[in-house]
Amino acid sequence: MLKNLLNRLADRFEGELRTDTLTTTLYATDASVYRKLPMAVAFPKNTNDIKLLIEFATAHKVGLVPRTAGTSLAGQCVGDGIIVDVSRHFTEILNFDEEKKQVTVQPGVIRDELNLYLAPYGLFFGPNTSTSNRCMIGGMVGNNSSGTTSIQYGVTRDKVVSLKTILSDGSEVEFKAVSPDEFKAKSTADSFESSIYRNINKELSDKELQKIISSEFPKPEIHRRNTGYAVDELLNNRIFGETQEDFNFCKLLAGSEGTLAFTTEITLQLAELPPKLSAMVVTHYKTLEDCLIDVIPVMRHNLHTCEMMDRVILDCTKNNREQLKNRFFVNGDPAALLLLEVKADSETDLEGQLSELKATIQKSGLSYAHPVLKGNEVNQAIELRKAGLGLLGNMVGDRKAVACIEDTAVALEDLKPFILEFSAIMKGYNQNAVYYAHAGAGELHLRPILNLKKSEDVSLFRDITTDVAKLTKKYRGSFSGEHGDGIVRAEFIPLMIGGQNYELLRRIKSYFDPNNIFNPGKIVDAFPMDESLRYEIDRVEPVIPTLLNFSDSEGILKSAEKCNGSGDCRKTEKMAGAMCPSFHATRNEQHTTRGRANTLREFLTQSEKPNKFDHKELKEVFDLCLSCKACASECPSNVDIATLKAEFLYQYQETNGYPLRNKLFAYNTKLNRLGSKMAGITNAVYDSSLLGGLLKKSAGVAPERSLPKVSSFDFGKHLQLFDNQNNKSRQNVVLYIDEFTNYLDVDLGKDAIEVLTRLGYQVELFYAESGRTYLSKGFLKQAKKLALKNITQLKKFADKKVPVIGLEPSAILTFRDEYKRLSDDADTTNAIALNSFLIEEFLSLEIQKGELTSDLFTKEARQVKIHNHCHQKALSNQKVTFDVLNLPENYSVTIIASGCCGMAGSFGYEKEHYEVSMQVGELKLFPAVRKSADDIVIAANGTSCRHQIYDGTKRKALHPITIFKNALVD
Repeated sequence: MLKNLLNRLADRFEGELRTDTLTTTLYATDASVYRKLPMAVAFPKNTNDIKLLIEFATAHKVGLVPRTAGTSLAGQCVGDGIIVDVSRHFTEILNFDEEKKQVTVQPGVIRDELNLYLAPYGLFFGPNTSTSNRCMIGGMVGNNSSGTTSIQYGVTRDKVVSLKTILSDGSEVEFKAVSPDEFKAKSTADSFESSIYRNINKELSDKELQKIISSEFPKPEIHRRNTGYAVDELLNNRIFGETQEDFNFCKLLAGSEGTLAFTTEITLQLAELPPKLSAMVVTHYKTLEDCLIDVIPVMRHNLHTCEMMDRVILDCTKNNREQLKNRFFVNGDPAALLLLEVKADSETDLEGQLSELKATIQKSGLSYAHPVLKGNEVNQAIELRKAGLGLLGNMVGDRKAVACIEDTAVALEDLKPFILEFSAIMKGYNQNAVYYAHAGAGELHLRPILNLKKSEDVSLFRDITTDVAKLTKKYRGSFSGEHGDGIVRAEFIPLMIGGQNYELLRRIKSYFDPNNIFNPGKIVDAFPMDESLRYEIDRVEPVIPTLLNFSDSEGILKSAEKCNGSGDCRKTEKMAGAMCPSFHATRNEQHTTRGRANTLREFLTQSEKPNKFDHKELKEVFDLCLSCKACASECPSNVDIATLKAEFLYQYQETNGYPLRNKLFAYNTKLNRLGSKMAGITNAVYDSSLLGGLLKKSAGVAPERSLPKVSSFDFGKHLQLFDNQNNKSRQNVVLYIDEFTNYLDVDLGKDAIEVLTRLGYQVELFYAESGRTYLSKGFLKQAKKLALKNITQLKKFADKKVPVIGLEPSAILTFRDEYKRLSDDADTTNAIALNSFLIEEFLSLEIQKGELTSDLFTKEARQVKIHNHCHQKALSNQKVTFDVLNLPENYSVTIIASGCCGMAGSFGYEKEHYEVSMQVGELKLFPAVRKSADDIVIAANGTSCRHQIYDGTKRKALHPITIFKNALVD
């Protein structure tokens, strides 16, 4: 019945209203431990759509759960009603008033993208969460977010000037500061809005109630206070208090988690950009207690950042490819660190602040090391700290650092005794907690390590949370500092603020939302904190055999379960990194790393089919994955969707059959080998509009695509020619002639042979198909057979320490990545991985050793712009290509911040993927290439990348080795 009514509602909807299994599965979880399957997910296009939802919810007693990026840790964004996702359409910056330093935005505007817009005006929005590159202003208002900058710039509540909302009766109302006369006028009018003002006036005019609020709510000096509704803040104005401030309901709505009204526009007060110069002192401690003692003295300085990280978090960074490079400043094995940042407009002022801060640190004498970071080093440390919550997902196995008591905030003078008592509580539970804190604000992200699949640990989940709530109450702290109450802490609000205040909150909820349609079960009349968990308790773990080896995650299910929902994959192309290209193009949750991992987890645990992979929803969710592997490095939890996709395709096709087109692409090397025997005829067919067009149509290739030409060449004879011409004075190397170089990019092989021999290396050729085409299409049996064959030969090179050098990143890097999952011989595959190099990696190492110098190269001036292959970005680094091409002394080299090119092997050739492929290219790469003057050389080391650049811009990109060869002098 309700499904039919929803379908009728969808017919009136201008946006989208979906009830399918895939969409409801995607929105059943957020970044918390909870799972609630919604009945529908709405993507409203305008305020009228929201009014329709409110009308429907009221009529049918259905909850509306507002959602932006879905990165909430307390379960605010899950519910069994209708999820209302405003991240797709409510994304406009509506007005900017430079004089007032105010900006009006819709709730789906991303915090960091707003600041990119504001930067030219010297302004920014100060509150800064660890999720700032994807979290949205609506969510920040809902949670009253704060982040690392709150000690300087306050919390979101401090910055909200006004809110345009839709109330539960469907009326549109703007809440903003009102004078006593305006307050009186609003209270006496005849409207639903007026009834809210009247009721609040009646409640807060009660002096006895004011005393109860003041005595029971958290200490006012704790500026991160988000326990329940902020009625204590409503007392600080001309109407109910002694201050000269006007009354503003925004103080209450900020932090209300969407339970009182539906916000459609937000006006924010901005701050001037902080001083440009910054430095950071990182104090290292042998004990957590020493670290906490230092917080009060260092906070007497004008710090912009005072953050704490403990050993558990730091150890997680060792296993993350992206963050490993950011922990360069860690000295020894500290129990905890403090990251202390100062800023200034001049070097003199900066050095003066540093000197004073270091004097305080030295006087304390509690830290054993305190390196000073400057420039980009500060950004690296901040990125390391930001990644912390996501990095906790790297813990192998079912025991995880669980968010439940991670949001406590106390006054600074209470920090040390609170932590000592907290530690005693945890010791009593035999727990080693994770300590991760905005120490300067007195907020501690304290997490017990629990397995919420087990009933005994679920009991601990409740017991520990209860005991820490009581401890927090003892110090009049806030149990919810910035992450909100959600489901996990709302149960404890009566304990934290007292029964009378809690009943006041319930009445306030009824004044705004008498039918309880706005995010029910949050803040008041809360859902139980130990029910509706993401995992079934005491379940029998499903046995899921796989062809690829997932033992590093204890199986494929736990590999998917590493995703904790932090949503790093929801950042857009405007931010650094490549994850996730299909989401960049579509803005659809199902095309995020999180969406794919969540869906796989859901079906692997919920499916009753013999083959749990055999679901069309899984096929749909993996369909636009470009297998770029950005998630393998950029996801803090290292959820490698490309590998999961390969296994899925294999398992799905084993049941449903292998489509002809997939076979054509998987066996592409064999077809190229045949075509190369009569290359002239083959290429003529490819070039023919008639025959080539028929070929594309029959193979399901986009008609707009150009087909790569095939070639036949004897590299052995070419090597002999150059061996005879050049002096072999350097080490032995193996040049890997992969399937792409052998038949499609013959000139690259020739150029590499010429470069290596002319530089004096003794070159041996190794011909082999890497298996990349099989892996990309899920032909894992064939890939495994190839890998095992290649491993035998590659082991011989590794044993002799003769480096294997490759030209095509997607081929050579299989030796470093997938071969470890296709073989059970870890020692051998690790040795092979360490002995396999991109040609740029090898040459870069030689440059570092002083073996290659600029004397060998032209003095001619040349500009080069580099686009690197995604697998290189994920599994290696881009700097090696930069270093190699920068060796000629007059070459000016830059790396294009291009993300993924969009081709991704066969993906961009497939007719149904062509449009998305080109959309990805148009995000960054194509515009950057088009803006480059004709005399600027475009470098791209991926064969797919070069084809995509040509198809998208008609510019011919060159492999770095070709550019390097052209720069050599005789």
